[in-house]
Amino acid sequence: MSGKLISVPARDGGNRFIRAVHMVSTVSGWTAAALLVVSLAITCQMIVSRHFLGNSTIWQTETVIFLVIAAICLGLPYVQLLRGHVNVDLLPMMMPPGLRFWWKVVVMITTMAVIALMAWYSYDYWHQAYQRNWRSPSVWGPRLWIVWTAMPLGFGLLLLQLIADFVALLRGHDQPFWLEEG
Repeated sequence: MSGKLISVPARDGGNRFIRAVHMVSTVSGWTAAALLVVSLAITCQMIVSRHFLGNSTIWQTETVIFLVIAAICLGLPYVQLLRGHVNVDLLPMMMPPGLRFWWKVVVMITTMAVIALMAWYSYDYWHQAYQRNWRSPSVWGPRLWIVWTAMPLGFGLLLLQLIADFVALLRGHDQPFWLEEG
């Protein structure tokens, strides 16, 4: 093997932009965690209401689904910050350090392009829902633009975190594929 894996967030090297993005990603991660806790509480309320009280539940299932989707989208930048995404690093581990750096540059540019497309199309989808005042077809019928706000926001923040990671890589604050040399 050509290096050992490190599992800490990208170092900021005193760069204010990188530090600010790390803070935004952290807040986004905590928000995602809070949304999961709220969805768990609503699920418990739904179980008690249905099973023990015999009441119907109109809004709970849909709300939990929307909250979990929002938590997933808003959790993306935090997972990137903590390097929790799947990292297939067999090929980079076998590369010499110079080639590893350029391979990481290509991978980062490609990843940022794909996430930028995801952010753009999720924004476009959100915007259509807003302009056309789309509503969920359920009895509750919430406005979907409110629910779908998390998609462009989450992908936009993930793109911002990827840009910060790329800046850290280019400035030498971070190692390609998070592998230390030696």
